[in-house]
Amino acid sequence: MPTLIYPFTQILTLDHLPLRGALKDTELQILGNKNEPAGVLIEQDRIVTVDLLKNLLPKKQKNWEVQILDKEYVLTPALVDCHTHICSAGVRALDYSMRIAGDTYENIAQAGGGIISTVRHTRLATQAELAQTTEKRALQQIKNGVLTCEVKSGYGLDLESELKMLRAIKDTQISLKNQIDLIPTCLSAHVKPPEFEQAKDYLDFILKEILPKVKEENLAKRVDIFVENNVKSAFKVEEAEIFLKKSQKMGFQITIHADQFSTGGSLLAIKIGAKSADHLENSTREEIKAFTNSNTVAVALPGASLGLGMKFTPARSLLDNDAILAIASDWNVGSAPMGDLLTQACILGVYEKLTNAETWAGMTFRGAYALDLEDRGVIAPSKKADMLAFAVSDFREILYYQGALKPEIIWKNGKVKFF
Repeated sequence: MPTLIYPFTQILTLDHLPLRGALKDTELQILGNKNEPAGVLIEQDRIVTVDLLKNLLPKKQKNWEVQILDKEYVLTPALVDCHTHICSAGVRALDYSMRIAGDTYENIAQAGGGIISTVRHTRLATQAELAQTTEKRALQQIKNGVLTCEVKSGYGLDLESELKMLRAIKDTQISLKNQIDLIPTCLSAHVKPPEFEQAKDYLDFILKEILPKVKEENLAKRVDIFVENNVKSAFKVEEAEIFLKKSQKMGFQITIHADQFSTGGSLLAIKIGAKSADHLENSTREEIKAFTNSNTVAVALPGASLGLGMKFTPARSLLDNDAILAIASDWNVGSAPMGDLLTQACILGVYEKLTNAETWAGMTFRGAYALDLEDRGVIAPSKKADMLAFAVSDFREILYYQGALKPEIIWKNGKVKFF
């Protein structure tokens, strides 16, 4: 049954914006104002019509349900977080304390911290415990306005534990009953585990033992790898290329942790046609230029920059070079524990001088494109009715509050939830 929702002081549709490149706020389609409010008609999980109320109300049918709002709201698309690690066990507060005291990545690892610390805790956790933790973080994502969330494995690094993580993500999706879409990614190639001496041997193990099981159980359609020359346990460009091409032949879509501490990963991503290259904090002019004619999405992860105290992804330069720029949280227990996409995107926007339009595009339809989901991130006919209502009268106030303002009402697949 169709449902008409109104009135909205403004609807920030993000419709008709290009997928790539820089955006001006004057390009934004804003429907409605205080004197002429707007509304949206939805049916089941899809948007049917978006228009001014003066055009919608005369068309109202007897079978339409109505949701009438009691104060001023701005309606936006729901957020899409296209890079997270919210499935894991343990915390890394010691890492953070050592880092802000000046210790290096290698010193922290030698002291028992780093990714391998999370691996130890995750291997000890049960599938139910991992699902419980993932659900808690996913519920926080919903409150923050994220209704599509990518979730990686990569803290198991053996057959049993990697499958356990991916099964826990699947269990969480079922238990949350479609309040949020969790998009699983197999990141077994996060780092080389201590059980293997050679990176090549571990990558072969993933290809022969882990990925066939992932495919058999339909646990993930995406494969990721940490490509990094300056981290001993990560993977070099040459060995990653062989691994990724074989993964592609198995039918997996590819994404890469790239250019976080050194370059090489993003050029590989572009070369092999990866869906995205994520991080990019150390991308140079060469890498930025390479994104110009590429359909590989450049994903900025400001949460990692904040957690590690390092420079931000060169978002402004990427946009000015016609890249497809998405913004994600990288929510993880080690380098990006905040997990608040809206706050992080606001901060990135300040430092990289992003317009409202560029920031919103990065956390909505451009992030959705990085996940190969082009049915969301825009308020327009036929798109998913994943929407947020903020209790303000002007859309610009949302980023102005730098994440302190959260959505008061959400609609997931057309179903309403109040906070």
